[in-house]
Amino acid sequence: MAEESDQEKTEPASPQRLEKAREDGQVVQSRELGTFVVLMVGGATLWTMASGLGQTLSHIVRDGLQFNPGIARDSSYVMAQLSSQFFEAALALSPFLAVVVVATLASPLLLRGWLFSAKAFAPKFDRLNPLSGIKRMFSSQGLIELVKALAKAGLLGGVAVWLIWSNVGAIFSLSLESPSIAIQHMGNLIGKVFLLVSGTMIFVVVIDLPYQLWSHFKKLRMSKEEVRRENKESEGDPHLKAHIRAQQREVARRRMMSEIPSADVVVTNPTHYAVALKYSEGKMGAPRVVAKGADAVAARIRELAAEHSVPLLEAPPLARALFRHTELGDEIPATLYAAVAEVLAYVFQLRHFQQVGGAYPNAPTTLPVPPELDPLQAGIGSKA
Repeated sequence: MAEESDQEKTEPASPQRLEKAREDGQVVQSRELGTFVVLMVGGATLWTMASGLGQTLSHIVRDGLQFNPGIARDSSYVMAQLSSQFFEAALALSPFLAVVVVATLASPLLLRGWLFSAKAFAPKFDRLNPLSGIKRMFSSQGLIELVKALAKAGLLGGVAVWLIWSNVGAIFSLSLESPSIAIQHMGNLIGKVFLLVSGTMIFVVVIDLPYQLWSHFKKLRMSKEEVRRENKESEGDPHLKAHIRAQQREVARRRMMSEIPSADVVVTNPTHYAVALKYSEGKMGAPRVVAKGADAVAARIRELAAEHSVPLLEAPPLARALFRHTELGDEIPATLYAAVAEVLAYVFQLRHFQQVGGAYPNAPTTLPVPPELDPLQAGIGSKA
């Protein structure tokens, strides 16, 4: 039962799933919304241009029906006349056609924004299977589309019949008007009826748009297993990430150990902590921590320091403070300058003794470490 519930697509699509679907060209589509926008924009434009467009087209028709017996058999004149009338009609209709084309291209922006996906143009040979086509025809989606088409045809047809019947008087009165006035009134009447019929499409859009949104997100639903797999792929395998972190720590530890031979001094706890410091006058603003560790790592730091003759100094409060309040590569805190200065002074004296001789320097025993920086004195809890 648990496996069956994991396979049921009950979870909403994740942002990654939605983005992948968008890249594949799977977005919310409402043909009714696009049709409504194109019809409304085209109807409004037709209504606005009806008067001037009717006059222009009537002028073209009137010129085309004129008969000149003298040149009736001149084929070149006939072709020139037809070309002239064609371009004149195209020029008159071009604003209307341009507005319709712009509306057609812009209507998808209302729902999903601009999208171009090459995958949507890829051939899908499974659609050539007649059995699949029959299955789609008799599916629930096909039934819904059929009901929607019938409802749309009935609604638009009913509104168109009602509008024509309501304006039947105006239609018959056109025969009593002069041709120029009749053409103007007919254009206005056609534009108004077309616009009102197109406006009824809003009822279809209001019903179709929520359904398309629901249907789209339903198709992209995910099972619990798919959600877990996606999270695993996006966040990474925990075991693999732990292995990578372990390798990173090992690389960082090796790099840290390689810095110990060049350190100036290693401050110890004496056994629990070890912190290696380095200072280059003129290159560093303050001494830096080049290595630090606790327990086994601290023991290895002390071993490498002894192998490379790096001085070791037991200063538990300073070692605890440096271990707690610094990271690798950090300069020491300003509040520890005085304590570290005494340590470096001792180291320089020790080098002078080793090179020249003389009195052996005394190691500092009491260093000015602020109590709030020492975890043991501050009550934070630390190894002594």
